[in-house]
Amino acid sequence: MLKARPDLIFDFGSVTPTFASLAARVQEQTGIPYLLIDGHLDHTAASLRELGRVLGVSARAEAVARYVEDTERLIDERLKDVPARRRVYLAREPNGLETGLAGSINTEIIERAGGINVAERGSGRGGIANVSIEQVLAWAPDTIITWDANFFASYAADPVWGAVPAVKAKRVFLAPRLPFGWIDAPPSINRVIGLRWIAGLLYPEKFPEDIRAIAREFITLFYQIDVSDSQLDRILAGAQPGGPGR
Repeated sequence: MLKARPDLIFDFGSVTPTFASLAARVQEQTGIPYLLIDGHLDHTAASLRELGRVLGVSARAEAVARYVEDTERLIDERLKDVPARRRVYLAREPNGLETGLAGSINTEIIERAGGINVAERGSGRGGIANVSIEQVLAWAPDTIITWDANFFASYAADPVWGAVPAVKAKRVFLAPRLPFGWIDAPPSINRVIGLRWIAGLLYPEKFPEDIRAIAREFITLFYQIDVSDSQLDRILAGAQPGGPGR
């Protein structure tokens, strides 16, 4: 890192005392300014504006920050009269038995999009937990979202998973991971398009827009590239609302 001679280190994610201490230590040891930015979803717009100010690109930062705020307002307006919320389980890893606890940075996108995360946080700390299939059955989610292609390809052959309501209802969806994950890998600005995708999965009558058009607009604005139809097909493979969730 020192050989690269950066002018700035910036870290987008958790701003707990542990990470703040790390930032201070690295800055002291290297002499390089270290900017630690809050990566929680509800701070995204403010964090983008702060980063734009520091990097001297405030106009660009304002454009993407407004997109984030417009997305949040749209979701709030359309979900305010939803009588019953979907119960969602996030299946991580090939066995599907690692998940993010409610309120964690890993699953806040599900909750922000109007879903109820069935993996309630207990008395312990941490955002990720390993659970049993018996616990998943007890939670009885009506929707499962995963970003693990191995789990998505194998769960249907497992009779135990077949007893989960989401599987019975064919409401298991594979989240896109290109060019970055739409859920929490990493938990950064890539999740903004995930908000629209998840909201459309959970409440398609409230979000009838074509996810392809939304994704294309997002990629152009945030990543400053234009994608072809074939590239978009690859990005959205398995992700279409009401599509090939088994």
